[in-house]
Amino acid sequence: MGLENTNDVLMETAVFEEFESNVRSYCRKYPVIFSKAKGSLLIDQNGIEYIDFLCGAGSCNYGHNNDYIKGKVIEYLQNDGLVHGLDMYSIAKGEFIQFMQKYVLAPRGLNYKILFPGPTGTNAVEAALKIARKAKGRSNILALMGGFHGMTLGALALTTERSAREACGVTLGNATHVPHPSMMKNLDTIEYIDMILSDDHSGVDKPAAIIVESVQGEGGINIVPDQWLRDIRALCDKHDMLLILDEIQTGCGRTGTFFSFERGGISPDIVVMAKSIGGIGMPCSIALVKPEYDVLAPGEHNGTFRGFQLSFVAGKAALEFMLKENVLDETVRKGKIVQDYLAANLPLIDPGLTFRGLGLMWGIDCGAYPAGTAHQIRQLCFENRLILELSGREDSVVKLMPALTTDDATLMQGLEIVRSAITQVITATVASQTTGDEQDNTKLFA
Repeated sequence: MGLENTNDVLMETAVFEEFESNVRSYCRKYPVIFSKAKGSLLIDQNGIEYIDFLCGAGSCNYGHNNDYIKGKVIEYLQNDGLVHGLDMYSIAKGEFIQFMQKYVLAPRGLNYKILFPGPTGTNAVEAALKIARKAKGRSNILALMGGFHGMTLGALALTTERSAREACGVTLGNATHVPHPSMMKNLDTIEYIDMILSDDHSGVDKPAAIIVESVQGEGGINIVPDQWLRDIRALCDKHDMLLILDEIQTGCGRTGTFFSFERGGISPDIVVMAKSIGGIGMPCSIALVKPEYDVLAPGEHNGTFRGFQLSFVAGKAALEFMLKENVLDETVRKGKIVQDYLAANLPLIDPGLTFRGLGLMWGIDCGAYPAGTAHQIRQLCFENRLILELSGREDSVVKLMPALTTDDATLMQGLEIVRSAITQVITATVASQTTGDEQDNTKLFA
């Protein structure tokens, strides 16, 4: 008996519910079955289009099925280009390295070796930790509260989300967490870090490095000030520790510059990247390492899929596209559209709404409202054909991450859906709170 032709048969969610692991998550928030994607749109199997403000968690900065990038990948495959190459020399990898050095690193005055650690961001973080610990001969790593750096044990030790940490089932160590500069207005976090590293009674082991997200993605779009970046660079030099910048979600132009740390005018010792460095959703990660810290011996960090050639082809094509289409300048322009729209509309909904962001990475903070408020907003957006995600403490921040290539009309359409959903949820929430207060007052004076 031959295989059935299922081209015209709709897929049922029961297939996933019965046979896929319970750990699946995104599909529970957006319970439709997608079949296609193009530009800023996700399309389900019934042909219904959804505007994508999730963007593969930052993996599709240049849009779904970007014609230029896809064309380069198809051409490479049609010519029987090497697909799997471990870490052997290859044309595709060599061209990616050359382009990255010539058009990204050199113009910014950055001098790095490129390490290919594996297909995901957490692989890059693990490699960075190995490098820092070997280079400095110490095990402790400093990390900021609210940070997210991956789900493997080394990276998870740096991540602060309680549910993620508790799920691993082992004690997570060799990390010290310090407050993010946005957490406590009266605390000078640079002075605090300096103190715990200088005081021989602080109880904090001298670290090999500190890892920083210039803009925390999963932590709630928390931005470290430009001066803070310069101060932490100086503090690392003072205390002989490496500065690791996690650019996994913020890199490849997301904040309006290729690296989000550029606004600080600094040079990190290690930069970890993934997501959109693969160009078109191809799995790829890299660690950029200053030559003096390229200390791992051959084979000390390994992985079967370090040499996925299609990622190199797509990654180089994405960099070409970024330069040809002035994507960075366009991201700044479109970011101003988002900023102006939120500034004009959110205060009209309720004064308790705040927002923050850079480029095309924005968060609307619903922390002043009852738990679950942002979840209701996300659900309403989904019902109105917009996909977005939440972040921050108790998932209280509505996160906007459209593709950098999103056209103005689609961007505005998405923002209108967000505004409408927030208006509906917040208005109902405020009305409910007011009614509750009136009832309490009635009881008080009865």
